[in-house]
Amino acid sequence: MRKFAMLAAAGGIAAAAAMAAQPAAADDYYKGKTLKFVVGFGAGGGYDAYSRMLATHFEKELGANVIVENQPGAGGLRALNRFQRAPADGLQMTIVNGTGASLQQVLAMSGVRFDLTEMKYLGIIDAPRWIVLVKPNSPHSTLEDLKKSTGRISWGGSGKISGTSDGAAFTCHTLKLNCNIVSGYKGSAAVALALAQGEMDGLYVSETSAFKYVQSKNAKAVATWNRKRSTLFPDLPTVFEQQKLDDKQAWWVDYRNAVEGVGRVLVAPPATPKERAATLRAAAHKIMSDPKVVEEFAKKKRFINYAPAEEAEKMVQTALKSVTEEQKKEIRKVVLGDEK
Repeated sequence: MRKFAMLAAAGGIAAAAAMAAQPAAADDYYKGKTLKFVVGFGAGGGYDAYSRMLATHFEKELGANVIVENQPGAGGLRALNRFQRAPADGLQMTIVNGTGASLQQVLAMSGVRFDLTEMKYLGIIDAPRWIVLVKPNSPHSTLEDLKKSTGRISWGGSGKISGTSDGAAFTCHTLKLNCNIVSGYKGSAAVALALAQGEMDGLYVSETSAFKYVQSKNAKAVATWNRKRSTLFPDLPTVFEQQKLDDKQAWWVDYRNAVEGVGRVLVAPPATPKERAATLRAAAHKIMSDPKVVEEFAKKKRFINYAPAEEAEKMVQTALKSVTEEQKKEIRKVVLGDEK
């Protein structure tokens, strides 16, 4: 079994062991202090919603005044660069788009001044599986149908590394599809609308968003891009169930899953003192392991599938350090269209 697949299987064991080892969250240091929850995106989005909902729980757990500060710009890149250099006072946290940030770092994108491997991990909030969607009236219902398509398949996306665009690039390369990826849409919701209107043929998106688009009849689900089925689409076959992939093709799927496995990862700055990081980590564990909190978030369609800090570190290491320089060049060519 491949390293990526083995990691996923071992995650449950690691998570269970880590849960038993978490320290208590009590720490007088935070009482009365202001703890900043940095959001690298504008107000109203998913990361903003998660941060504001978690902020109230961290306030109760730590006795701190937790404020949410939106620092939008460059898809979260500017905020993450500043966060990398935050002071060593333990008074900042942020939720990183682990999939996008991992790829930005792997591909040495211009402007990247952060290093995910140096962050103090507090845990993964959620790491959804991703789904291949097509327009609702598409003649394609399986991956094999897409492979047999005589026309060019147009995929909608946001930026080059947005989840939607780079995910579509991975899909097209893996299955050798004839594709045209159109970036520039303002989020997956805009692409879903384009699917419903027949302007685009395909969309690669997280299972939570996919579920919403399928329920509203703006799209049709074709496959789960993973070795395991989606909990939201239990009857939808995976890419491995639909296709006989060779080792090279399987690597592209497994590596994509490894990057997606970083998910929405909660971190403190690299300079955070060890004891402060331990306190924040324990608080995160207590909050996100609480069934009542999980239920509260689910009611608002914000899902928590918590994995502890140790698992977050393992996923980041796999996403960033398991690829060779040659593989990085190949990924860069597939996603960005160049051979730097």
